[in-house]
Amino acid sequence: MMTDPIADMLTQIRNAVRIERQFVELPVSKVKRGLAEVLKREGYIWDWEEIEGQPGNLLRLHLKYGQNGERLIRKIRRVSRPGRRVYSVARKMKPVLNGLGISIVSTSRGVISDREARQQNIGGEVLCEVW
Repeated sequence: MMTDPIADMLTQIRNAVRIERQFVELPVSKVKRGLAEVLKREGYIWDWEEIEGQPGNLLRLHLKYGQNGERLIRKIRRVSRPGRRVYSVARKMKPVLNGLGISIVSTSRGVISDREARQQNIGGEVLCEVW
């Protein structure tokens, strides 16, 4: 039984990057699609696609590496957990590693990065940090 599907997604990405896989496949949900879209917009993955499968659809993330094979996703960390939710307003969101990383925030307007949340002046639940 999986109690935290977002943490499971982050762990699968972390493990796939560690062994330098080209893609990772995981069960799909709306929040996972949002996370994948933010990772694509911020340049951490090449692309994502939804694949029809049995018994349910899968989300395939095409991972991105540097010219010499260096990892673009060095750390990926879950912030808000089922046992401890972390919320932040836009003006109190601090840049991750002085702007070298991102926080991914679930807002009333969907899943967006902390940069977009500060620009739009909206807060929400801080899902994870990537750098």
